[in-house]
Formats: sequence, structure tokens, C-alpha cells
Amino acid sequence: MGTQEPGWEHRSRAEPGREHRSRAELGREPRSRDGNTGAGQSRAGNTGAGQSWAGSPGAGMGTQEPGRAGPGAQEPGWEHRSRAELGREPRSRDGNTGAGQSWAGSPGAGMGTQEPGRAGPGAQEPGWEHRSRAELGREPRSRDGNTGAGQSWAGSPGAGMGTQEPGRAGPGAQEPGWEHRSRAELGREPRSRDGNTSRGAEAAHYIGSRLRGVFSGWVQRTFQSTQAAAASQNTCAADDKATSPVPKDCLVCSYNEWDPLEEVIVGRAENACVPPFSVEVKANTYEKYWGFYQKFGGHSFPKDHLKKAIAEIEEMCNILKGEGVIVKRPDPIDWSVKYKTPDFESTGMYAAMPRDILLVVGNEIIEAPMAWRARFFEYRAYRRLIKDYFNSGAKWTTAPKPTMADELYDQNYPIHSVEDRHKLAAQGKFVTTEFEPCFDAADFIRAGRDIFVQRSQVTNCMGIEWMRRHLAPDYRVHIISFKDPNPMHIDATFNIIGPGLVLSNPDRPCHQIELFKKAGWTVIQPPVPLIPDDHPLWMSSKWLSMNVLMLDEKRVMVDANETSIQKMFEKLGISTIKVNIRHANSLGGGFHCWTCDIRRRGTLQSYFD
Repeated sequence: MGTQEPGWEHRSRAEPGREHRSRAELGREPRSRDGNTGAGQSRAGNTGAGQSWAGSPGAGMGTQEPGRAGPGAQEPGWEHRSRAELGREPRSRDGNTGAGQSWAGSPGAGMGTQEPGRAGPGAQEPGWEHRSRAELGREPRSRDGNTGAGQSWAGSPGAGMGTQEPGRAGPGAQEPGWEHRSRAELGREPRSRDGNTSRGAEAAHYIGSRLRGVFSGWVQRTFQSTQAAAASQNTCAADDKATSPVPKDCLVCSYNEWDPLEEVIVGRAENACVPPFSVEVKANTYEKYWGFYQKFGGHSFPKDHLKKAIAEIEEMCNILKGEGVIVKRPDPIDWSVKYKTPDFESTGMYAAMPRDILLVVGNEIIEAPMAWRARFFEYRAYRRLIKDYFNSGAKWTTAPKPTMADELYDQNYPIHSVEDRHKLAAQGKFVTTEFEPCFDAADFIRAGRDIFVQRSQVTNCMGIEWMRRHLAPDYRVHIISFKDPNPMHIDATFNIIGPGLVLSNPDRPCHQIELFKKAGWTVIQPPVPLIPDDHPLWMSSKWLSMNVLMLDEKRVMVDANETSIQKMFEKLGISTIKVNIRHANSLGGGFHCWTCDIRRRGTLQSYFD
């Protein structure tokens, strides 16, 4: 490399009016360590041929006064080739390669000092053809491990070279009358005695230092990732030998509806939205509220009403805490955001009723797939909590997520009268088809090894069968049915409140009630609800009065306005914890719906053997 003189053809940087070809054009593209092309690359990543000589830190070269030819510059009238191309590489007495060695006493390549103006050891003299040992099958190396050709000239600790006074040609410079080619062009890389390469290292030290920084960072990150992976593998390996079905420190454990309650999730009314008036919503609501859904679907519930419901649930949480129960809450989410899947589009609803979407069986949390399109993404509000429980040792199962395509719903479902609904329910026909599994968790209720479920407007037979197979053989899933024109969620129709004790809605008698009586259970019919007719119940009936939450066998959380059912519990020897959630009832649930018990202190038992 070097500056081109007028009147000559050079293979370096092209000059106007002449034909110039780079090594890359000749079919070869030697590369420096930093990945750039060209012979004698600069440290700044520029191409090597015809580098700047005015003091730029190029290709391991030293400083150069402006206007003077730098080391290796091509002189007029001569074809240049490097010794490497000619197959010989003379060496100095101290064992270093001859081309491009250090001359000013710097600790380079094992060279000695050299007085200015004298040719250094190994310099090419006119009239001789030189070949390197590497080309003859040997690989000479410098003592400090740096390559010999094209070394640093300005006293930098690069490539083991020495300093060079400005204006003087450095060792290895091309002399007139010789053709020079680099070893890299010949496809060989001769090495010095200490194991470093001896050619193509013009910017070796600088580039090497840069690459070492990048490489060391990469190695550190890789090492940290490897450590994390190894730690994870060690944890998994340690857990492989777990013998207890429920880890001692697991936060999740609940087998029934009445063991002493220790931890519970309570829903949120914040940002609750009215679901769009789609076919599945129409089939689950009363005709007198259809205008409300048509007007407000996709928008917030009435703000004043929602504010009161939020305050009631906050008070409920405080009372639970006062009873020694740990209370967890789902994340607040903007449910008004519209979303779209390949099969439908909708807005959300709320995260008010964790009982609808989560079912705890032993130390397992099961996410229900749901059946309303407005509740498709409701699980997102609970994921933070579920991950925490999972990390504590709980099992975490997500049921198959339905597409909720049009085929899941009977688009022509006749719902204009209660009589029509009664007839269809008796025939086992509902708005949800058997296109794919779907269910809400609130259609299941637990009694130890026996779990009871109803086929409803939101839970189909495929969903029930999925749950049956999933829980077998440790649990038995029983289908029960009721005289209910609009079945949706079992806990306002049939609510198990203790071992051998169940509340059964008198307006919706259970067709399989003898199963319980034969097992010695006591079946109790709760009194008629006291909720006024003018109070809005957009998603439920008045029978939320029996939708109670048992804190244990002798304590129950009940609506403060429902004095009749309070007296019923007192006669049974169960103390009542009274809380007013009348406005929260309007969103579709009572105490049982608004909660999901995560941990109850008890063991797995069978109550029907």
C-alpha cells in the first residue's frame, strides 16, 4: 500500500485516468481481524490500499509528514511483490521475521535497535528474490507473539514494532524493482516462534484490543446465562425427587368450600365494562335488561353505581383481613379496549368474579376457558398472582382455549320467553354448542374427592369431559341438573356449605337430590331473597342471597340486608359476618362469586363413600 505516483498502474486506490484493480477485483479479498477488506487496513476500519500518510493511525503505520511517501509506498517504474509472494522470508539474527520489523528500539517482534538510515535486518535488497519459510513449509514467529509484516511504527505497543522517525521508510517498505505480495494473498499465514501470526496484522493490536472488549463482554454475558441455566437445571433436578403431592411451602391448597379459609382472591370492579350484546350474552340475561346492553355494550357500567360497588368490595376486603384472611387482588385493566381475533372482535368486561375463571383443586389452579367473548382475555388480570402461586409450588393448568368462533354458539337460539328456555333446558339444548370445549369455573363446586358440575349456557359437555379426564382418578366429577330455564353458574342454585350440608334453591330443584340424601347429607332450602324488585341486577337473579362465602364450618359471610338468611344460619349454629355488597350484586355475583379461595386448612377426604 502507499500513495500512487503519476504515470504508473497501481493495484491500490484508483487514480483518475488509469486502470486500477484492488486485490478483491483479482478474486482475492484479504481481510483484517476486524473483518474489513483490503491489504494494510487502517485501524479505523478503512480499506487498506492507498492509506493516508499525514499522521493517521492506519494499518499499524507510524506518523508521516504531509507530502512524504509512507512506508510501503510504491515507487515509480517497479512492479512490487512481497517476500511472502516470492516464497522466502529472511530473518534477523534475533529470530524475528524480516519484513516490516521495528527499528527504533521498541519492544516489538524481538527486534534490536537500529540507527536511522540503515536498512534493518531482513530488509529486501535490490536484485534478489525472497521467499518466506512459511511458503517453504515453515512458520517463523516473533518472540512477543506479534506478526512481523506491517507492524506499528509510532511507538505504540502494537504488533511488537518500534518507533520510526517521520520521513524515513520503515522496515518492510517496498523497494524499487520488486514485486510484493502479502502472505494473506498466498493463502498462508506464517507464524513467529512465540505462536503469533506474522502477516496481515497491520492493525492487530488496536483491532485486537477492540475485539477483546467486545469478546470479553460476550463471554461474560454467556457465562452469566450459563450460570442461570445451570442453577435452573439444578433446581429442577432437586425437585425431581419430590415425594409430597403438596409442597410444604405451597401457598395453594383447597379441597372444599368450608375448611378454614386462610387466603383468598377478591375481584375488582374498577374499569368494569358492559359486554357487547352478542348472542351468548342475550341468552344469559333477562329481556328487561336487553335495552341496557344495547345502549351501553362496550362502555362502562354507570359510574355512580360502579363507584359504590368498588367501595363495598374494599370494605369486604377489610373485614376479611380482620378475620385473619390474607387477601389478594387482580391487576386493574382497561376493559374498554377493543380486541380482535381471527374469529371475532369484542371489548372486555371485568375482573370482578375470580370464581368464574379460577378453580382450585388441591394445590392446582385451573384457568377456565370461559364462553363469553367479552371474557376471552379476563385471565390477564390474574396472571401475576398465578405466577406467584406457581413459584411457591402450585400446579398451574390452563384449559384448552376456545376459538369462540360462530360455530360455538347457536345463532338461532330461541330465547324470547321463559317457557322456550325451560323446554330447551329440559332437552339439554343451550346457546353453547359442542363445537369445542368451554366452561366457566363457577359451574363446578367441590366436596373433597367429589366435584359437582352442571351443563349450562356457558359450560358444555366437552368442557365437562375435559375436566373429568384431567382430574381422574383422584377426583370424581358428577353432572347434576336443575329445573332452571337459564342455568349459568351453580353457586346461586346449589351451594355446599359444610360436610354433609348443602343449600338448594327451592325455585330450581335438583334432579339428582336423592344422591345427597342417600349419602346422609342435609339439604336446606334457603328463604326467599329480600332484595327489592327495583334494584338493578343486570347479570343475575335475586338468589345471590344464598351465594355466601364460608370462612369455616361455623362462620359465614352474608349480605347485611338479607336478614332472613342470617336467621337461618344462626339456627344452624353458624355465626354470620354481615357485609353490604348490594351494588356489587348488580355486576353479577355475591360473596362466593366475588372470591376464589386459594388456601383452606384441611386435607383431601371423601364425603360420599
